[in-house]
Amino acid sequence: MHALHRRPLSLAAIAAAVLLTAGCASAGADAGQPAPQASDHAGGSGYPVTVDNCGTRVTFEQAPQRVITIKSSTTELLVALGLGDRIVGQGYPDGDIPGTIAGQPTGDVDIPVISDQVPGQEAALELEPDMVFAGWESNFSGEGVGDRATLASLGVKTYVAPSACKEPGYQPEKLSVDDVFSQIAEAGAIFGVPDAAEKLIDEQRSVLDAIEPVDGDVTALWWSSGTDSPYVGGGIGAPQMIMDAVGLTNVAAGIHDTWGPYNWESVVDADPDVLVLVDAAWNPADKKIADLQSNPATAGLDAVVNKRFVIVPFASTEAGVRNADAAASIADQLHDLGY
Repeated sequence: MHALHRRPLSLAAIAAAVLLTAGCASAGADAGQPAPQASDHAGGSGYPVTVDNCGTRVTFEQAPQRVITIKSSTTELLVALGLGDRIVGQGYPDGDIPGTIAGQPTGDVDIPVISDQVPGQEAALELEPDMVFAGWESNFSGEGVGDRATLASLGVKTYVAPSACKEPGYQPEKLSVDDVFSQIAEAGAIFGVPDAAEKLIDEQRSVLDAIEPVDGDVTALWWSSGTDSPYVGGGIGAPQMIMDAVGLTNVAAGIHDTWGPYNWESVVDADPDVLVLVDAAWNPADKKIADLQSNPATAGLDAVVNKRFVIVPFASTEAGVRNADAAASIADQLHDLGY
């Protein structure tokens, strides 16, 4: 069993742990964080369901029915749970919704896009949502969809993907597959679909279990964006978790963050065996390859000379339901490269 895997947990165990302790806290979090009050049916679909979400206590008296999602990770989670029809609009999409997630078809979903970036509060409220589900805490601000307290005063529940929590005691010390599964389970409890969440977790686990990690010490750099200064996968987020799953050694693991700025001198010094290139509309993988080949500092890198590039779509690189598929795809590409 590779580094990403831990002892399998049942949905009931995950949901109970999530709802009875700080929803975003990692195993190493400060025990002094306030715990939420859970419902009698914390692990199932009973209501009310109360969560401590990035330090904000939110109580759901019933399953949300009119949801605005921000970022692809939140949209795709609800679609994978069969809840696409509850999304009245999405903001900040990072790409198209895939046809399958963990081998299961996502169906014919057509979710209107409110904004290519974070939607404004006025545009969001026009859709009369009962919940805003955000991929990042920063999505909730006066310049964005609105701050959490204001939205709560207007009767709109707010929720942030727990993996994106940044406060001490809430940000996972190092993101694990159990954190991702807990995130799925908590959504299942909030939306009243625990069975769908458990099924999705099992599908994700099956995809991960089928991965054959590379042999030996294969080093890699995960380049997400940036040109003058590369923005790379650090040592505690989804990129590190995915690289662990496939057996890659992250040369930027010393960055104690999910992503962070790096420098080309360090890349040249590390001379990684493989370059994992994130394919995003604003910084596509083919442009990254062209930049690497044209830059005298990087053109001589072993991975560049031998074209050992692995491509992964941006939408699958943030913690969520596409991480397992991303890991499987990277593993296949590594095997194609001879690893």
